[in-house]
Amino acid sequence: MKKLLAYTFLALLLSVGGNCLAQNKVKTYVIGFYNLENLFDTYHDDGKNDFEYLPDGANEWTEVKYQKKLHNMAKVIKAMKEENHVYHAVLGVSEIENRHVLEDLVNDPQIADAGYMIAHFDGPDFRGVDVALLYQPTKFEVLDEESLPFNFNSPTIVFDMDSTQQANFHTRDILMVRGLLGGEMFAFFVAHLPSRIGGKGGDLRSRGAEIIYKRADELMKEFPGIKIVVMGDMNDNPTDESMTVFMHGKENIDDVQEGDFFSPFISMLKAGYGSLAYQGAWNIYDLLLVNHSLAKAEKGTLRIVPIVRKKFYGRIFHKPFMTTQEGQYKDVPYRTFSNGSFVGGFSDHYPTYIVVTNKD
Repeated sequence: MKKLLAYTFLALLLSVGGNCLAQNKVKTYVIGFYNLENLFDTYHDDGKNDFEYLPDGANEWTEVKYQKKLHNMAKVIKAMKEENHVYHAVLGVSEIENRHVLEDLVNDPQIADAGYMIAHFDGPDFRGVDVALLYQPTKFEVLDEESLPFNFNSPTIVFDMDSTQQANFHTRDILMVRGLLGGEMFAFFVAHLPSRIGGKGGDLRSRGAEIIYKRADELMKEFPGIKIVVMGDMNDNPTDESMTVFMHGKENIDDVQEGDFFSPFISMLKAGYGSLAYQGAWNIYDLLLVNHSLAKAEKGTLRIVPIVRKKFYGRIFHKPFMTTQEGQYKDVPYRTFSNGSFVGGFSDHYPTYIVVTNKD
C-alpha cells in the first residue's frame, strides 16, 4: 500500500476551520469513521454472546486489557486531532458493545476535552456489537435519531437464505442521525454491514445498502437540499455491487447526478490505498460516501474537498504506532489480538475521514 501523507494544505485548511474566523464565517469540519475492533467491557450483557470478552472467557478480558484498549482507541482519535488541528466534528464507530464503553472512551483523559456526545441504540446483533456516532454538540446539533433494522423485504434481491434462516438472522442495525452541522441540514448514516465470513453475504450487504439508500432518498425528498454522509465498515470494497449499484456510488465527482452518491474511496482503492489487509491484499471497507448536495454544494456552503495529494477526497489515517512493525504481519494494522494472543494493539482497521468546508 502506498504510504499516506498529511499535507500542509489540510493543516492550514483545518486550522482556519478550527478558529472558525467568525468575521469571514469560514467553517471546516472533519467527518470520519473508525472500526474499533471489539471494544467490549468486562461484564456480561444479558442475551448476548459476549462470553469470550469476560475475565474468565477465551480472551481473558480483564480490566487491565480493557483500559489498554480504551487508551489505544483514544490515542488514535487524539492523533487525528493533532494532525488536523481540530477534533472530528462527527465520528462514526463500529464494533462497540454498548453505551457504557462509549462513555468510557469519550471520557478518556486524552480526548475528554473534545466534549463528545453519543448517539447509539442497542441492536439485535448476536455478539452484541453495535454502531454509534460521536459528535461535538458545539458543531453538530442533533434533531433526530433512528435505528434502522435489517430486513429481507427487498423488491429486487434474491437471497441465498431460506425463510427459516432469514428468521434466525440477526445483524447490526443501521444508525441515522439528522441535525444541523454549521447551521446546515445533514444526515449521517453509520453501518456495519454483514460479514464476509465463508465468502458469503454479498446479497446481505447489497440489502443493507438498499435499506440505507431508501431512507436517504426519503430524507432528500422530505428535506430538499439535505446533505448526507453514509459511512461504515461495509465489508465490501467501494467497487463492489453493494456500493456502486445499491448505494449508487460514483467514482468521479463530476459524474454525480441527483440521486447519486460520490464515493471518494473508489479512486483511492484503484491507486493502491487500503484500510485493512487480508491474506496479503489491501481493501477499503471503511467507507464514506456523500450525496449530490454535499458533493456539488452551492458556493459558500459546506462541500467535500480534496485533502490527499490535492486530488483524493478521502483520507486513510495511519501512523507507525498503529502498524505492526515486524514479523508475519509487518506493515498491516496493529490489532488487539494476534493468533489468539493479546498483543495490546489498536484495531485491524485504519480509520478514514473526509473534510467539508464552505471556504472558497
